[in-house]
Amino acid sequence: MAPLYFPKCAVSFVLFAQAVGALDTFIAAVYEHAVILPNKTETPVSTEEALLLMNKNIDVLEKAIKLAAKQGAHIIVTPEDGIYGWIFTRETIYPYLEDIPDPEVNWIPCGDPKRFGHTPVQERLSCLAKDNSIYVVANIGDKKLCNATDPQCPLDGRYQYNTNVVFDSEGRLIARYHKYNLFEPEIQFDFPRDSELVAFDTPFGKFGIFTCFDIFSYDPAVMVVKDSQVDSVLLPTAWYNTLPLLSAVPFHSAWARAMGVNLLAANTHNTRMHMTGSGIYSPEAVRVYHYDMETESGQLLLSELRSRPRQHAAPAAVDWSAHARSTEPFSTEQAEFPGMIYFDEFSFTKLMGSTGNYTVCQRDLCCHLTYRMSESRPDEAYVLGAFDGLHTVEGQYYLQICTLLKCQTTNLRTCGEPVGSAFTKFEEFSLSGTFGTSYVFPQIVLSGSQLALERYYEVSRDGCLRSRGGAPLPVLVMALYGRVFEKDPPRLGQGPGRSQ
Repeated sequence: MAPLYFPKCAVSFVLFAQAVGALDTFIAAVYEHAVILPNKTETPVSTEEALLLMNKNIDVLEKAIKLAAKQGAHIIVTPEDGIYGWIFTRETIYPYLEDIPDPEVNWIPCGDPKRFGHTPVQERLSCLAKDNSIYVVANIGDKKLCNATDPQCPLDGRYQYNTNVVFDSEGRLIARYHKYNLFEPEIQFDFPRDSELVAFDTPFGKFGIFTCFDIFSYDPAVMVVKDSQVDSVLLPTAWYNTLPLLSAVPFHSAWARAMGVNLLAANTHNTRMHMTGSGIYSPEAVRVYHYDMETESGQLLLSELRSRPRQHAAPAAVDWSAHARSTEPFSTEQAEFPGMIYFDEFSFTKLMGSTGNYTVCQRDLCCHLTYRMSESRPDEAYVLGAFDGLHTVEGQYYLQICTLLKCQTTNLRTCGEPVGSAFTKFEEFSLSGTFGTSYVFPQIVLSGSQLALERYYEVSRDGCLRSRGGAPLPVLVMALYGRVFEKDPPRLGQGPGRSQ
């Protein structure tokens, strides 16, 4: 079984044994789980064999839950697919599914396990929550029978949903969320007919919940924050890092800051699939995170958070185009050239020299960069890039991105490829763009895939990501990652989502 240990890369890691008064603060926990996967098969296994595998994973999660509770945690989040993995067809996942009722039924599976049929996984999760007096968040599969009276009923007579469940400290099922934005490879699950904004109250704040790829969409990710006015968001995820711009920790931490909420993100851990990156984030700072491509071990993270962060400091409104539109485009003799990042064709221009001012444009987006390096190394190449368009691979969503990044080698054809280390250090920088959206997520990743600490940079109200001074930073990638939700096409397999 995967050992439990505390992280070396914690930005801030606070444990305390005393009570938290009026619950103005709480202890959050997330567990990055190295999932025990089933053997790949083209025919469904028996229900007993499926339960055996799920119990092996829950055995590991139980150790994390108990340890988190002993450390004073009020809530723990476990990953998407954390109980049975992801190697399935629609048919082969069926033995792993349970009927998950609407939480309005007021059910504690630990005390009444047969009320909704055969539900051993829900019973065990409920008992873990109850016996350890902790809220438990897990991801399992829901099944709902249907028939010919439902014109959308699948041919096999059932709906199958990727589902998050939450059990409170008494073991009561208090939340159920069906993943609304499935990733394209999730052929084993159905798209829910309608979206759900799932939120629930606790003594330590109001929580919203969604799953993995949902964080890219307006519905439900932005809506649960804006409409339900939650304080914290729970994110079970099975996120494989797609460098340089879509690594879990940088994106999740940027999202929490931009949305002004706490985010508890629990990832699966599988280095072969490039899955790692869990964390606990507040609007002000990264509290603790874990990124590990070297070992195959699980990881428990804990940190103290404000229960109601909005009462302390509402996120400052940022006009993400103001600075860039007031800046005259910088002229350069360096020609632009195309380059690919995750199947999107960026417009790049190479940085020349240890200081410079550059502008690169694509469609309606112009990105401006001013920088000063400690030195310009001949063995490393950097580019400024812009992308304004519809991403169409493994999902469709409209992006506007300004990015400074290190190329994999000095060959410019490698710009946009994954790279892990950098020796060039930036003493000053300023990055801005003429964005057509208010949803822009700034991120800075340093050599070794480490996050830049907040004290080294700031975001101004006129939409400029700039250095604060201090130690020079070995930058791998710096990005302003914008989502233009109103330009997204209708959701795959369904009609348009809710209006924005």
